[in-house]
Amino acid sequence: MLSLRHGSQAGPIESPPQAAALDQQPVRLQDQVKGTFLQATEKVNQLVGEEGRIDVHLKEVSSSVFQKHTKAEGDLLFISGTQTTTPNEREISTTWPKPWLFSRVFIWCAVTFIFLYICAVTFENINAIPGLIMVGSFAVPFSLLILFWEMNAPRNISIYEVAKMFFVGGAASLVTTMFLYSIFPVYQLGFSDAVIVGVVEEVGKLAIIIYFIKTNNPKYILNGLLIGATIGAGFAAFESAGYAYRFGLMYGEDAMMSVIFLRGWMAIGIHVVWSAIAGAALVSVKGIPPLASDHLLDAKFLKLFAVSIILHAVWDMPLYMWHHASSRRHRCKDQAQLLWWLKSCLINIRLVLVADRRAPCAFLLKRGCLNSP
Repeated sequence: MLSLRHGSQAGPIESPPQAAALDQQPVRLQDQVKGTFLQATEKVNQLVGEEGRIDVHLKEVSSSVFQKHTKAEGDLLFISGTQTTTPNEREISTTWPKPWLFSRVFIWCAVTFIFLYICAVTFENINAIPGLIMVGSFAVPFSLLILFWEMNAPRNISIYEVAKMFFVGGAASLVTTMFLYSIFPVYQLGFSDAVIVGVVEEVGKLAIIIYFIKTNNPKYILNGLLIGATIGAGFAAFESAGYAYRFGLMYGEDAMMSVIFLRGWMAIGIHVVWSAIAGAALVSVKGIPPLASDHLLDAKFLKLFAVSIILHAVWDMPLYMWHHASSRRHRCKDQAQLLWWLKSCLINIRLVLVADRRAPCAFLLKRGCLNSP
């Protein structure tokens, strides 16, 4: 069991009364976690040639979620990114956007899922099961996709282009991954096999990310963030639907529902964010010129892409071994996996924000796309 108190010393050490009193007070878990992640972001920030910690206030970023918004506000968001609605570079906000539409999209998906669940379970209509699997598997990845789309401050990628990358790119990344698995097969998920899985799947998704970056030639880091997240979301959605279908056939309805819910929540911190890191890193080294092979060999890109691979590999490693199938053991295993997921998720969010640590326009200023005041 982890202690939330300051570590004790090997021998008796004299300390002032105030220090002794403070030493007896438990450290708040929130402060302990925040300090750990700030240290992690400082290390990762050094990988890209920057200094200092990154302290992003996620409460401010999500402050618009619980506010009331009109239909007109949503319509304005959905028409952004076209030739006539893309803002001028001088009009791009210098602060992080405050997304809210993604939460409404998730609610719509959740309501749809509930209706399909009633049809499938209450009325025992098996015709609703395919829709239940698809909506349940796509709800979280697609909502996350909308979140990254809203965070794209330049507003230069349309929802049409995002949908194309999500469906076509997501399916294409599965094809490239299956091709790589045919060359590097994995039969049992051990520690070394988990590394192969991390390399194969991240490289498979990267191949499609490269295609869309090459085609669209984005120049903002947030564009790369969005393209990577879109491919990762498509990959995660299709993969989760496949797992839900397979487990439903093998073990029944309860197993199918468990897979839908488990992989839905896990999507918050895995494929979407891993691919977002890779996309942002690639655009960061590319800059304004078109993508070239030299950019793929850039040390800055390789370091951040290695982070995605390592996180993926560690995620798949059999870190929790259990020898008995009792219900208590299963509950402990689920709790341990959930704690590891929370840790990976928060670290991934920080790593994504490292891609542009000051504000969206900092990259424009760095690349000479905007005149500094």
